[in-house]
Amino acid sequence: MNKREFIESISESNQMTLAAARKALNALLATMMEKMKDGEKVTISGFGSFKVMAKAAQKGRNPQTGQPIVIPARRVVKFKPAKKLTGKMS
Repeated sequence: MNKREFIESISESNQMTLAAARKALNALLATMMEKMKDGEKVTISGFGSFKVMAKAAQKGRNPQTGQPIVIPARRVVKFKPAKKLTGKMS
């Protein structure tokens, strides 16, 4: 499902216009990105949590030439699904 299909689904299931559904989804995503950029964990009960983690620089190899390279440090988003989503009810 892509963003357009997601907006259409929100619109249909909530009797909203496409514009209102797009605005709501964009507001949600913008807020999540802002909070994660600030280092906060975003948790959606029953769905899961998102957190930005620092990933250290590491050594790698160029697959075409075999030359060693350094993969720079970066920040990545980690998602941990809720138990309801994974089916684990323990």
